[in-house]
Amino acid sequence: MKIQGVLSNISSITDLGGFDPVWLFLVVGGVMFILGFAGCIGALRENTFLLKFFSVFLGIIFFLELTAGVLAFVFKDWIKDQLYFFINNNIRAYRDDIDLQNLIDFTQEYWQCCGAFGADDWNLNIYFNCTDSNASRERCGVPFSCCTKDPAEDVINTQCGYDARQKPEVDQQIVIYTKGCVPQFEKWLQDNLTIVAGIFIGIALLQIFGICLAQNLVSDIEAVRASW
Repeated sequence: MKIQGVLSNISSITDLGGFDPVWLFLVVGGVMFILGFAGCIGALRENTFLLKFFSVFLGIIFFLELTAGVLAFVFKDWIKDQLYFFINNNIRAYRDDIDLQNLIDFTQEYWQCCGAFGADDWNLNIYFNCTDSNASRERCGVPFSCCTKDPAEDVINTQCGYDARQKPEVDQQIVIYTKGCVPQFEKWLQDNLTIVAGIFIGIALLQIFGICLAQNLVSDIEAVRASW
């Protein structure tokens, strides 16, 4: 999958005012390089300015992460709405880019979901909607990634989602996933809350350890210089 193609397509379907997500990766990479350079050179050369810069910069990042976590908890409904908006825009652009299409298929297969909140969200796509004016063979269907998998099948049936939404809801549950990707993602978070929390706590402890280590080294260097 070509990451550049995915990112360029994502920038066109998100409400980011033309912001290209590639710049986000460049900024994050630049910050990591500067932070690592300051910490490494500061420790090797016993440069208190670089060590203080490293400590303060790391402290700012820690504070921003903490703030983002609190805001994410307070505005979780807004985040859910933005995720719903993002997925639905992806659904509209499903056939516009092969990389984005592969990304959506992977997501739906991995989470065992279909659409943002259900299979009917695929009505937003011009090829899958159920309107009478839609002459597509995929009318009232879903992508193959929404289909429940048969372990006995070695070859993927890319037509398994044809006419799936014309069936009664009980029959739909046999052939396709009827749960949306947003509820499935929430369920995954709840099921793996301990692991997710452990990862964030581990990252926070590493950052605090780095700050303390840098400050301790600065104190030692200044104490040695004061004794000269």
